[in-house]
Amino acid sequence: MDVIPAIDLLDGRCVRLYQGDYAQSEVFHEDPVVVAREWAAQGATRLHLVDLDGAKAGHVVNRAVIEAIAQAIDLPVEVGGGLRDRQSVAEVLALGVRWAILGTVAVENPDLVAQLCQEFPGQIIVGIDARNGKVATRGWLETSAVDAVPLAQQMADLGAAAIIYTDIHRDGTLQGPNREALRELANAISIPVIASGGISSTSDLTGLLALEPIGVTGAIVGRALYTGAVSLREAVRAVGQGRWQDVPPDLGSSTFA
Repeated sequence: MDVIPAIDLLDGRCVRLYQGDYAQSEVFHEDPVVVAREWAAQGATRLHLVDLDGAKAGHVVNRAVIEAIAQAIDLPVEVGGGLRDRQSVAEVLALGVRWAILGTVAVENPDLVAQLCQEFPGQIIVGIDARNGKVATRGWLETSAVDAVPLAQQMADLGAAAIIYTDIHRDGTLQGPNREALRELANAISIPVIASGGISSTSDLTGLLALEPIGVTGAIVGRALYTGAVSLREAVRAVGQGRWQDVPPDLGSSTFA
């Protein structure tokens, strides 16, 4: 299972929100490129970037930072936040980003998702962010009447490469992932599911390994890495399926704690 560090971008800085609340943001580093290099050095194999400004604005805002990160590290990068038209998706992928994450348009314009999956095969991931089982949109500022599982099934049928599932009530809380919801989702679709929200410890990650056979192939970790509650080196040793034999020994908590 992949352990995927999250870098959330707000005003060009690396921050974390609590339950998606922009009013409850905490700055962890002024330079997200430094953060990206740190996670790469500690053994990450991919990075998860969220343009929080873009999610609110409906278009890419932190373009320069995203491009700088993609060029600074030799890792695949996935980016979400405000990608609601073809131009935004093409713009992000042209920066050297491997995957574009679509959220709001999955609910509001599934025909566009189908078009983009066909134009950029294997590069479109759909992020499903749920609040009490209902999908939230527009930077989590609105909650739709759409249920998460049927939406995931529709997106899989349209050609999405994977689903990122976030339980908003767990995000930034360090309360652990919603394994029941992840199990239900993974059993309903045949494409990979990436867990997001609430990871608080390495044991949370090892607990998710039970879901790997049904398609939960990775977990995005944010606040726990930045506070030092989770050591990235330790985490990839614990759940990396033997791919991390050459990961350097853990030298302590995160630089950002």
